[in-house]
Amino acid sequence: MFSLLMKEKLYLNEVVFGTAFGIIIGPHAGNIFDPRSWNPSTGSQSITLEVMRIVLATGLFAIGIELPKNYMWKHAKSLSAMVIPTMAAGWLIVGGILEALFPNLTFVSCLAIAACLTPTDPIICAAIVGGKFAVKHVPVNLRRILLAESAANDGLAYPFLSISIYLTVESSKRVAFGKWFLVGWLYQVILGVVLGIVMGLLFSYLIQLSKRRGFIDRESYVAQYIAMSFFTIGIAHTIGSDDLLAAFAAGSAMSWDGHFNEQTEGEVFASVIDLVLNCACFIYIGAWLPFEDFNIPSLGIVPWKLLVLFISTAFLRRILPMMLLYKWIPEIGSWREALFCGHFGPMGVGAVFISTLALTELPTPHNPPQNQEELLALCIQPVVAFVVLGSIIIRSYYLHLFICTRNRATLRETSKQTFNFLQ
Repeated sequence: MFSLLMKEKLYLNEVVFGTAFGIIIGPHAGNIFDPRSWNPSTGSQSITLEVMRIVLATGLFAIGIELPKNYMWKHAKSLSAMVIPTMAAGWLIVGGILEALFPNLTFVSCLAIAACLTPTDPIICAAIVGGKFAVKHVPVNLRRILLAESAANDGLAYPFLSISIYLTVESSKRVAFGKWFLVGWLYQVILGVVLGIVMGLLFSYLIQLSKRRGFIDRESYVAQYIAMSFFTIGIAHTIGSDDLLAAFAAGSAMSWDGHFNEQTEGEVFASVIDLVLNCACFIYIGAWLPFEDFNIPSLGIVPWKLLVLFISTAFLRRILPMMLLYKWIPEIGSWREALFCGHFGPMGVGAVFISTLALTELPTPHNPPQNQEELLALCIQPVVAFVVLGSIIIRSYYLHLFICTRNRATLRETSKQTFNFLQ
């Protein structure tokens, strides 16, 4: 009932609303909604995994659909420079920070946690750069490249996680690297992308054929939007490939010639579905957050270390690589825009999904843990959850103030509107 007022005056979005409401009704406040109690034997990991998978896949498919036609081909060079070296540098930087703060974890275990914090979350990204404030103040080239980057690097988090997990659970490094290349890259990433492209192009051809023959109306296009995203991740997950990259590739392939965008232009149903899924997802995350696990001294997890980790991650994970690489990215025209892109790296649904996926690959831990694998299983979600909570709180509001600094008049106007509203 107050969403428009909050968005227009305080520049907050459904990400913050949903998370706050989830915390209020969750087990640490109202105790009305407790997702961790649904399946006590596994800590509700399977339910959390599938909820995050559906929301992520739908969001990634939507980003692929909404990008201009041939966008991925035209901007492949820029995306390659933004995604691969930035992710790799951020992965190593966060791994080093974790090793310094948590000496009981090996560097490989730290890299496994860092893999969860490496990708930019596409759901928060879409919610922020797709808002009216960002549309007004952020250049369209930056908004599009950030959306495309967030979608691509979320799916590419698999290889970073898989090499860390293989090195942790496998006794031989040769076996670990062999599985990483064959399974992590060839089967999951490359097959996932190829599968998504083939399905997207095939579906685009079929839907255009149906349109020419009068078999489908305008309203059904939007229904196919949702059905195709679910169908893609279903096929990809069944064969064990990267379902997130498959969803993004399928969305990009479907909009390759611009036909699907033309037919759905002006339709709001898909946006409503995205909004409902996003709100439900962040309510779930708010109730899921393990506040009691943010202080486990026996594992080396204490609040001040988590706070230092969050601040260090926010300032070091992306800014330095982006400042070094922006001259090779035509969409970024100045160091200020590079600083903005480097700062912009929210963590949310993707981090929760990757950390939950990691737990499915690790042994069930004892308390106290018996080995490094069990220690990693106990530490990964409390650490990731704290950083996600901080990212949701800070990124979703501070981003708008950061944008305002590009224009002093806009900053004064925004501050005045916010002050008047609070009064």
